[in-house]
Amino acid sequence: MSDAQQPALPADATAAAGRHAVVVGGGLAGVTAALALADAGVRVTLVEGRPRLGGLAFSFQRGDLTVDNGQHVYLRCCTAYRWFLDRIEGSALAPLQDRLDVPVLDVDRPAGRRLGRLRRDALPVPLHLGRSLATYPHLSLAERAAVGRAALALSRLDLADPALDTQDFGSWLAAHGQSARAIEALWDLVGVATLNAVAGDASLGLAAMVFKTGLLSDPGAADIGWAHVPLGELHDRLARKALDSAGVRTEVRTRVTSVSSNDNGRWSVQVPGETLQADAVVLAVPQRETYDLLPPGALDAPGQLLEIGTAPILNVHVVYDRKVLDKPFFAGLGTPVQWVFDRTAASGLRAGQYLALSQSAAQDEIDEPVAVLRERYLPELERLLPLARGADVRDFFVTRERTATFAPTPGVGRLRPGARTRAPGLYLAGAWTATGWPATMESAVRSGVSAADAALSALGRPRPHHLFALEEAA
Repeated sequence: MSDAQQPALPADATAAAGRHAVVVGGGLAGVTAALALADAGVRVTLVEGRPRLGGLAFSFQRGDLTVDNGQHVYLRCCTAYRWFLDRIEGSALAPLQDRLDVPVLDVDRPAGRRLGRLRRDALPVPLHLGRSLATYPHLSLAERAAVGRAALALSRLDLADPALDTQDFGSWLAAHGQSARAIEALWDLVGVATLNAVAGDASLGLAAMVFKTGLLSDPGAADIGWAHVPLGELHDRLARKALDSAGVRTEVRTRVTSVSSNDNGRWSVQVPGETLQADAVVLAVPQRETYDLLPPGALDAPGQLLEIGTAPILNVHVVYDRKVLDKPFFAGLGTPVQWVFDRTAASGLRAGQYLALSQSAAQDEIDEPVAVLRERYLPELERLLPLARGADVRDFFVTRERTATFAPTPGVGRLRPGARTRAPGLYLAGAWTATGWPATMESAVRSGVSAADAALSALGRPRPHHLFALEEAA
């Protein structure tokens, strides 16, 4: 094993030490499951194949820069992820806005009239967005009125209705009077970033969940939070510290090769050079890796895991020799640029400005050469940001997550399994499982809680009192 200071326990010692759980995967789902189990008094071993924790929300070094692989945000309604930040003592490092405020720049409008804002007032739902919608300059008066009517219809949808998952969001929007411009300037502006799909490719069920929960549930639900430090500070360093404090044995650079049940009702988890014995196993890895590790009979239709598609996210990173953006972030219209964030302070850059572009639903661009992307995006940034026109580009690079999320296509809901399997003692976690949420950090944490809940119930252990209330998704 990679951690020579924590030798493996023989099987008889393991049994004598009490209940033992092995969590496979050190992303947010796995770390959450491990913490919840350990807090309930279960002895936990967490195994991760990468050299770090955090899954697909991580950081790396590029010279003197500390770079996040992609921009990750959360909303005030993301109660599970907020619990996670509290649990690892990282909330102060990823603060929320006091009040939702999203600058939206439309390059096709005349100079001086390009900026619109989506922001809320301190009023009850739905009045909290009324003034913002009424004055939103990127839609006509008729389009704004139609948006209001569609939002009212959306608020009436029953998220528990499985029929919503069989429909696509784009068709529903068109049937409710939404123009192509309204979809681009409002619905997709939010939806592409949260669902990683355009409206026509997204499940109505998942889209309705995003908009009802984020915009129509509570006045502050959509207030945006993001890490003001590298993601690795939160999801690796602080997560590891919390795991250590909870007594979790954490092994990185260690890949599980097989998971099998024993005649005595326990489980064997095989890693190079060692077999871990466990009373419970949580598989908190992507769906294809889960499929490879599942023992026969664990799911009624394991092949459905392979039917869950994936969607890419492209991240474009640009370092200028001077400040070209005076906002923490903005969204773009009339341009390939989707969302732009200022990562200067978080990256450790001491001179100039570092911008990160988050490009979701990037199927057409994910494999484009860097040179092609440079020729495409630098002129677009100059169109959006006048100060960029005279600035020197000190660095330009891209990060690609080809399987960043599961694809939220119509029908995906029936493919997403819950935490429990047919094999006693084996549980599933991951943003792709049946949490009711799209593939977000919130979904990942919720899945870890659901898996831990199921395991604790089977082990006869009470749930930790500080774990927020959450029912396992069916």
